[in-house]
Amino acid sequence: MPDDWAARTDSTDLPVLLPFREPQRDGDNLKFSRWLADLPGWVFPALFLVVVLWPVAAFAQSKFSTTMAMDALWRWLPFLVTKGFALNILISFLTMAIGTMAGVVLGLWQISLLRPVRRFAWFITQLFRNSPWLVLLYIVMLAFPFEIRLGDLSIAIPDWMKAVFGLSLPIMANISEIVRGAIASVPTGQWEAAESLAYTRHQTLWRIILPQCFKRMIPPWMNWYAILTMATPLVSLLGVEEIVTLSRQAMEAEDNHPELLMPFYGFCLIIFFAYCYPIARWTISLERKFTVKL
Repeated sequence: MPDDWAARTDSTDLPVLLPFREPQRDGDNLKFSRWLADLPGWVFPALFLVVVLWPVAAFAQSKFSTTMAMDALWRWLPFLVTKGFALNILISFLTMAIGTMAGVVLGLWQISLLRPVRRFAWFITQLFRNSPWLVLLYIVMLAFPFEIRLGDLSIAIPDWMKAVFGLSLPIMANISEIVRGAIASVPTGQWEAAESLAYTRHQTLWRIILPQCFKRMIPPWMNWYAILTMATPLVSLLGVEEIVTLSRQAMEAEDNHPELLMPFYGFCLIIFFAYCYPIARWTISLERKFTVKL
């Protein structure tokens, strides 16, 4: 059989239906949750034992005993949880709410048919997505006024609210990229089918595309909430009285004994881990649930 005839039979100009290929999963979106969820079950009790036993070995010769340090932590515990960690959770909730709303709008702008709008949204997304969070916090803290005057009405802006605005900027940028990526992952056949039914672009987005994107966006959204919660102690550098700041103040009230460092900061580590670990496990389970199965 001639070789040129065999070569001609290997190709055709007829339309060919290619096999379905599952979109590649972007592992970077869930890197933090994967790492946290993959930790073995003994990590949590091990952290607790380190917090309790390490001061015993390190400060055995000190007059201020470990028992006294743990008693001091126990006295301050309700205050640290209700006044400190509760503020961390409030900051994370408000930041995620503001960042999500702004990020959805910015993500939709990234797929706008208007080129100036699309370029502007891309620039804002990349700017805040690749900026240090602490730098953004300092800029917002220094740029925002302490109060806003509306005629005779004066509205004070507390430091923790400024921190919410500062942390909302990188969250907004990352949510924008999640929205854009989720929309881009929908097969183009969905757009073509909607166009064949004479749907407008607005109808196609809100009735066909975005409902399919919702499940795809939940796992990375939860992953970023866990990252945000772990990042809220950054606001302590700006004087916001959250759990780390109050822990430092409590140790100062107890005469700054070195033996207090491990119990107080160890408690901060444990309470953040106990809050974020279930979120990470839930994120991974939702990702497995919503993955396309062939």
